[in-house]
Amino acid sequence: MPLTRRAFTLGALSTAAAATGALSLPGAALAAPNTAYVMAYFTETPQFQGADYGLHLAVSRDGLNWTPLNQNNPVVTPTAGTLGLRDPFVFRKQDGTFVVIATDLKGTDFGQNNQYLHVWDSTDLTTFTGYRRIRMHTLTTHTWAPTVFWDAARGQYAIVYSANNGQDVFLVNYTGDFRTVSSPQVFFSPGFGVLDGDVVVDGGTTYLYYKHLADGNLYGARSSTGAPNSFTTYTSGLRQGNAIEAPLLVKAIDGSGWRLWGDSFSPVNNDFYAWSTTTIGGNSWTPMNQRDYTPPLNSKHGSMAGITDAEYNALTARWGVPNWVRLKSSNFPDRYVRHASGVARLDAYPFDPYQDQMWRMVPGLADAAGVSFQSVNVPGSYLRHSNYEVRLAANDNTAVFRADATFYRTAGLADAAWTSFRSYNFPTYHLRHANYLLRIDPLSGSSSAVDRQDATFRVVS
Repeated sequence: MPLTRRAFTLGALSTAAAATGALSLPGAALAAPNTAYVMAYFTETPQFQGADYGLHLAVSRDGLNWTPLNQNNPVVTPTAGTLGLRDPFVFRKQDGTFVVIATDLKGTDFGQNNQYLHVWDSTDLTTFTGYRRIRMHTLTTHTWAPTVFWDAARGQYAIVYSANNGQDVFLVNYTGDFRTVSSPQVFFSPGFGVLDGDVVVDGGTTYLYYKHLADGNLYGARSSTGAPNSFTTYTSGLRQGNAIEAPLLVKAIDGSGWRLWGDSFSPVNNDFYAWSTTTIGGNSWTPMNQRDYTPPLNSKHGSMAGITDAEYNALTARWGVPNWVRLKSSNFPDRYVRHASGVARLDAYPFDPYQDQMWRMVPGLADAAGVSFQSVNVPGSYLRHSNYEVRLAANDNTAVFRADATFYRTAGLADAAWTSFRSYNFPTYHLRHANYLLRIDPLSGSSSAVDRQDATFRVVS
């Protein structure tokens, strides 16, 4: 969340405190610095086995590697309209509480017309109240991908969203309470179709990032006022992968710069890509390595906001963190360890059944100081090696099985911040991939760089 949003709120609240002699905040969140992030999203997978159109939440300390909450199940689901949501946007209001707004659309019927957005209020995202839908316009068109920013000059919130008034544009409605809204105005219509705007205010500049429908790239525009039709595009086109949409602009809370996220659009492809820059005003976005970030499982078209340490702890306490893990490859960071037809392998994510990559990392069957990997969707079956090849097999509770299914977690052979797994009964052998198949081989710190990378994983949710 841009620091200017917090600074403005503190100034307004200090004035109120002076007048009343007291400062009462919904959890004095605004008096504490942001130390972490929350992400709101919905989920989809290639064959829609993981599709869920409720509100999902994840948290992160660094804004790059995310922990899904509530076992990656929704924390709240719409009860009106289409009974589903897409494109949820979480925003901290001037009083320190949150509002969540979202597209009213369940599934992928993008041809339907809908004039409404879903809205919830929340003090700290552990509960959601005041559910409602608000009507944004009377056009025969969609109301997609809302974003919110505080327009200080107006003293109101701006809700910007994608619609079509003859061509694809961004419309804006202004509101003070997210219950009644002004009549819609054209916010951005550059002469070509646009989609999925994200607006962030930083200092005296308002930034708008969007998708250019004609060339399929993401662009950044800016304005000194944030007023409708005042934006000028200042970046060249950005794209990673085969397709990109849903730009998400985030200022790092540690002051290290900015990140731009983009959704891959299709649930068949990678879910998110990211760029970074130290200077938002320039045209110098650098693609980030997928080793450096891990979005929540199956997440699509999300939003991010800064949260305090107390809010982070409250969220994890209320919703819980996953009781499963995934193993991400160091040298093929778009691939995860999974089982398929009983074979342990490394496959590019996403895929279905998506549960094939989910493991319960339990105390080692042969030595509780080690670990064993029990399949989430084939309970009672574990990864074990046999003839040095790794497979998924039912636990027969023999001493041999328990030994073959036990590993010791060590510092990563290629990166000590990651993890390697040493075999219990072949102490010089480590779990590694070769030609995308898992096996154990004799490895050490003196092994080749490629071999050490093949044996290095990141344990993620």
